[in-house]
Amino acid sequence: MLAKADGVNVAEADPFIRARQSGLDIRYTTISDGFPPDFDRILNYKQHWEAIFLDFPSRVDELIGNIIHSDDEAFKHFLVADTLYSLPATIAYKYNMLNVSFWTQPALVFTLYYHLDLLREKGYFPIQGDEENVIIDANAIPGIEPIKIKAKYLTSNFHDLDETSITRRITVEAFEKVKQADFILINTVDELEHEWVSAMNQMQPTYAIGPVNFTKLDVAEEIANGILLSGVHFVWVIRDGANILPYGFANDSKDRGVIVSWCNQNAVLSNPAIGGFLTHCRWNSILEFICCGVPMICYPFFADQPTNRKLVVDDWKVGTNLCEGTSVDRKEVAEKIKELISSETSNSLRGEMKRMSSVVHKALDEDGSTHKNFHRFLDDLWAKAASDTHGRKFFTSQYRENR
Repeated sequence: MLAKADGVNVAEADPFIRARQSGLDIRYTTISDGFPPDFDRILNYKQHWEAIFLDFPSRVDELIGNIIHSDDEAFKHFLVADTLYSLPATIAYKYNMLNVSFWTQPALVFTLYYHLDLLREKGYFPIQGDEENVIIDANAIPGIEPIKIKAKYLTSNFHDLDETSITRRITVEAFEKVKQADFILINTVDELEHEWVSAMNQMQPTYAIGPVNFTKLDVAEEIANGILLSGVHFVWVIRDGANILPYGFANDSKDRGVIVSWCNQNAVLSNPAIGGFLTHCRWNSILEFICCGVPMICYPFFADQPTNRKLVVDDWKVGTNLCEGTSVDRKEVAEKIKELISSETSNSLRGEMKRMSSVVHKALDEDGSTHKNFHRFLDDLWAKAASDTHGRKFFTSQYRENR
């Protein structure tokens, strides 16, 4: 099932065409989120997520009920859904299905959210006071060695003091409900986040199966002028209708830059001419950069992006910060770009990125950790589907006791 979003007509852009051409019998349908295709879900994200939170579950429930009642009774059903949708726990229980939760962000972020109750007890959620000086000692999280995380690198939910905000409500409820999941899939590579995946495995069956392929005007102006000052050639992807570039930029950069509304990111990253990528640190993009061996300049905005930046810059050392403070200066932008393209910093980043890229590619080999984890998940899923379904709803608590 696919929810229509961002105006994408999935009937015209079949996401399973390759799989179907390989001989797999894959069928799908769409579920409307209740908004017209031209509704801007990013600009109106609060209104959109309020509807998803309140109205969408009944739409999914109705569709799943129809599918199950029309299928052969002997057919074993299971539900795979994004962790941030809290509806699977209720629907899976109602129709006696196995509940598989799929997390598309880092295992680090998942583990922190999973233990929000512990972090709340210790005063770490939500963050209050001087964010620059607050250090979170994460040794309270089961299975994790002592680790310090600066508060400013935590997800935006940690800084949201409004308990009634839609993002806060969605996150808190989702991570209460995920504790009822039979299995958890995380779009990460075991070798990149082994400690965090192992910590979650102590709580519930968790499998690292990644990578899976699935603006402010003043900031944009400083970045644009910084690119001009750096003298590099560039490709800049800007959404249609986003009028963020300073006057005259397109003309001033026409001999060195290409400005488009969309591009095939993997094709661009695979081009050997690409020396680096300025990114907001979305998790899927980070995994693509690592696969293609492209170092990053990081400028996170919100959600999981600040925490993703920590992994890229501090832990893995395959990227650098665009700016050290909260403001963006064109001269600093130009300097960071030059450092990334040609400097001692560049050599160090590329060396680490080459190593990291090798780790990810090995994980994706047929005998690599990602394939092994996915097949282990399938074996466990089939075994559980074949077991006594009356014992299934007690699986999570029994699993914890038996670890």
